[in-house]
Amino acid sequence: MGRFVNPDNSAFEAAVSAKIYVDKTGLISYTNRVINTIDAYICNSRPRRFGKSITADMLTAYYSRGCDSKELFSGYAICKEHSFEKNLNKYDVIHFDVQWCIIDAGGADSVVSYINNGILNELRDEYGDVIPHDVQTAYGAMSYIREATGNRFVVIIDEWDALIRDEAFDIKAQEQYINFLRGMFKGTEPSRYIALAFLTGILPVKKLKTQSALNNFDEFTMLSAAQLSEYIGFTDEDVRGLCSHYDVDYEKVKQWYDGYVLGDYQVYNPKAVVSVLTRRDFVSYWSQTGSYDAIVPLINMDFDGLKGAIIEMISGAQVKVDVTTFQNDIVSFAGRDDVITYLIHLGYLGYNSLTQTAFVPNEELRQELVRATRQKKWDEFINFQNESHALLESTLDMDEQAVAAGIERIHTEYASTIEYNNENSLSSVLTIAYLSSMQFYFKPIRELPTGRGFADFIYIPKPEYREEYPALVVELKWNKSADTALNQIRNRNYTQSLEQYGGNILLVGINYDKKSKAHTCRIEMID
Repeated sequence: MGRFVNPDNSAFEAAVSAKIYVDKTGLISYTNRVINTIDAYICNSRPRRFGKSITADMLTAYYSRGCDSKELFSGYAICKEHSFEKNLNKYDVIHFDVQWCIIDAGGADSVVSYINNGILNELRDEYGDVIPHDVQTAYGAMSYIREATGNRFVVIIDEWDALIRDEAFDIKAQEQYINFLRGMFKGTEPSRYIALAFLTGILPVKKLKTQSALNNFDEFTMLSAAQLSEYIGFTDEDVRGLCSHYDVDYEKVKQWYDGYVLGDYQVYNPKAVVSVLTRRDFVSYWSQTGSYDAIVPLINMDFDGLKGAIIEMISGAQVKVDVTTFQNDIVSFAGRDDVITYLIHLGYLGYNSLTQTAFVPNEELRQELVRATRQKKWDEFINFQNESHALLESTLDMDEQAVAAGIERIHTEYASTIEYNNENSLSSVLTIAYLSSMQFYFKPIRELPTGRGFADFIYIPKPEYREEYPALVVELKWNKSADTALNQIRNRNYTQSLEQYGGNILLVGINYDKKSKAHTCRIEMID
C-alpha cells in the first residue's frame, strides 16, 4: 500500500460516509466489461464538482490489491453484478491526482519527474527483484513486472488535464507530460501491462500535436457521455428520491439546478443539489467551484456572434454550435463556437446533441453568466435589458400595440446580432425581448406539452413573485395572425399544464408578417 501504488480505500470510505452519497458504483459494471480489452482506455471528462475525484477513488477502492473492499461495497449496485468478486481488489493500481502532484512537486516543470519517481520507487519496494537497476521510468518497470509475474495494472489519473488547463503556455512542461503519457499508454507494450486506464478531467483528449499520445482512449464527455451518462452527476431519479427523503421541493430544485442533457438522462450538478438539500437555501453555488474567474475573459473575446449568442442563451434560447472545431485546450480558440464548446465542458452551458445546440441549463447558471456579463458592463446586455423592461411592463399592462412595437423594434435594431428568417428565429427574438423577465421568472420553457399540443413558450414566475406577476403562455405565428396564435392557445388547452399553478395567466399571441415586416399582438387574461 502506497501513495501511488495500491492505495487503500480510505478516500472512497470517506465519500460513502458523507451525509449524502448517491450510489454510482454501477459504473464499475462497465469498466469490468471492458477491462483487459482494447476498450479499456477511458477518458471521462466532466465539470468541477461533478464527482470526478469520487469516481477515481471508487475505482481505486474496488480494484486495488492494497485493501479489502468487499464490505465497503456491500449494499451498493455493483455487489449485485456477477463480475463483482471476480475483479474486486485483484489488480495493482496506480492512482494519482495531477493537480495535487503539481503543488507537491513545487511547479509544473518538476511534476513529471515527481510522478515518475514516486511510482517507480513504490514499484521497486513491491517488485524490486524483477526491476533492473538501470530502469528509469515507471512504465518501463511496469513492463518488467508484467513479464516476470503476469500481473497487469489499472491506472487511474484524476485531473489528467491540469497541466493542459493551468499551465496552458508552458509548452515544455506539457511536452514532458504528454511524452510520459505516451510511454505509459501508447503502443504494443503498454497493451500488455495495462488492464484498465481511467482518466478524469474537465477537458477531453487534446487534439493535434498530442492526439497521438491518447487517441486510443474512448472519450465520454459533456457532449456525449454514452454508456456513462447516468453516472455523471445526479439523475432526475436520484434527485426525486433525495428531495423526498429530505423534504425539499423537487420542482424548485429542478428549476434551479437541472438542465444538462446526457443521452436519455436529465443531469444535475451534485455539488449544487447536496448544498441545497443540506442548507435549504436556493442560491447559486457554482462560483464556489473555482472556475468562475476563467469565464469572464472567455465571454469577452472579440469573436463575431459570441456576445449575441451569450445573450440569447441567458434569455432562454438555444443556439447552434459546431463543437468539432474545439482543440481541447484553452489557447487555440478560433471563433465563437470554440468558446461555447469550452463553456459546455466547464458546465456553464448544456448541449443537446440531437439539435446540436447549446443553452443555459438552469437558473443557477443563468445567474452566474449574468454576473459574468456585468463584470465588463456589456453595452449590448444593458441595452437589451432596458428595451426588455419596457416590453415586459407593456405586456403586464396588456398594451397590445406597445408589445407589438417593442418586439418589432428589437427585431429590427438587433438584426445584426441574430439572423431572422423563419419562425425559429422569431423565437430567439422573443427570448431576448423578454430578457428582463428573468429577474421575476424562471427561464422560459420551450414547447411544454400542454393539452393537445405544445405551447411555444411558458414563463412561470418565481415563487416570491407569484402574487404580483402572472404566468405567461406565448404562442408565435409566422405569416398568419395574432388572433390565430391566441385561438390556438385556447383551442388546444395550452393552459392545462398550469392547473397546479393557481395564479393569473396571460395568454400572448404574436405574429410576424414577413412581407410587411409588421408584428402584431393579442393578449388575454385568465383568472
